[in-house]
Amino acid sequence: MKRLIARIWHRVGGSLQWRLLWLANPTFMVGVTGVVRDGEGNVLLLRHRMWREDRPWGLPTGYAKRGETLEDTVVREVREETGLDVRVGGLVRLRSGYRLRMEVAYEALSTGGALRIDPLEILEARWFAPGDLPEGLQESHRDLIERDIRLTSFPEPS
Repeated sequence: MKRLIARIWHRVGGSLQWRLLWLANPTFMVGVTGVVRDGEGNVLLLRHRMWREDRPWGLPTGYAKRGETLEDTVVREVREETGLDVRVGGLVRLRSGYRLRMEVAYEALSTGGALRIDPLEILEARWFAPGDLPEGLQESHRDLIERDIRLTSFPEPS
């Protein structure tokens, strides 16, 4: 029986195989966070309009779009929310186990642009020293910031 199933599977071919796999497995949203630092090691935090009032501060965060790399999501979300350009560094965290969501966080280095917030989503954007983080910061984001993240892991631009 297993050989018959394998033979049928191989005859089905690539695109139909992918469609069957997509239907048979759960589909996840991927939340992507950027731990954005400046050249002095300060971290960019945003006061989010749509987040809980007692925990409005957090890192730039958003969902990956279909066909977009996770690194490109960091670049897009930071630019959309703040107007800043970033260079993405190493993967800081990958977590699953949520219902239909997976969370990914990357370190990122601010490389330019003019700070201007998206007023639909963001109330305020400020740079903070890692030892002087605001009250109301998401605890999971505080954990990401307090890790020993080194700016030396950023690849040189091509």
